[in-house]
Amino acid sequence: MSIQLRGVHKGFGAKKILRGLDLDVDEGETMSLVGFSGAGKSLTLKHIVGLMKPDAGTVHVDGQEVPTLPREKLFKLRLDMGYVFQFAALFDSMTIGANVAMGLRKKGGMTEKQIQDRVEESLALVDLEGFSHRLPSQLSGGQQKRAGLARAIAYRPKYLLYDEPTSGLDPVTTTVIDRLVLRMKKELGVTSLVITHDMKSAYTISDRIGMLYEGRLVEVGTPQEFQNTRNPIVRAFVEGEPGMRNDAEELLPMGGSGSDQGRKP
Repeated sequence: MSIQLRGVHKGFGAKKILRGLDLDVDEGETMSLVGFSGAGKSLTLKHIVGLMKPDAGTVHVDGQEVPTLPREKLFKLRLDMGYVFQFAALFDSMTIGANVAMGLRKKGGMTEKQIQDRVEESLALVDLEGFSHRLPSQLSGGQQKRAGLARAIAYRPKYLLYDEPTSGLDPVTTTVIDRLVLRMKKELGVTSLVITHDMKSAYTISDRIGMLYEGRLVEVGTPQEFQNTRNPIVRAFVEGEPGMRNDAEELLPMGGSGSDQGRKP
């Protein structure tokens, strides 16, 4: 397994967010993680990159137990992870090219010409050729997200972690981002975990989809399996019926009757 979480618990005071989460993301696949707001989706990403440590359970990436890694090994592992932030998180005072080059300069081992060539290659992959000298304020919201993706792929990571990449975008721009996610898989062979509320996007880009509810996965399957599920929690989320959530919670108590894990051996 490329990414594996087992029995992960995380809480803040009396508030428990993750309650025994099991999750597997296979090498080379794109998996989307969906769920109601506050379910712990972004918190899951933070555990994978080592920004959070679980109260209990294990987190493995490439066979390495992330929470126990010494600082230098964690830094090296993070170089294999590209993180695409929800709001692009570009530095306003820096050009797009300088933003994209940040990780390359931090990683080291490349000449300035190699860095500039890689910046242009990465911008071309997201259809932003010729944008390297512009400032973030000169780009649209969709273009900024594409620049954020270019930065994430510049050092050619094994993994891409997307935190709501289509949030706040119009339908046309959302389609552009979806196609780029698919392109990253095809051309770079990356393993991707995508946090999203956009089910149309999830159906388009995903090999598998998992739904996080009450800190655990209550359903995992292909897009087709997800659309055909009878799981009441999933139906409440997919169909977007406000009243259905309470009904579903009565029918399916925490822990669920559907699949409550990724691929647990």
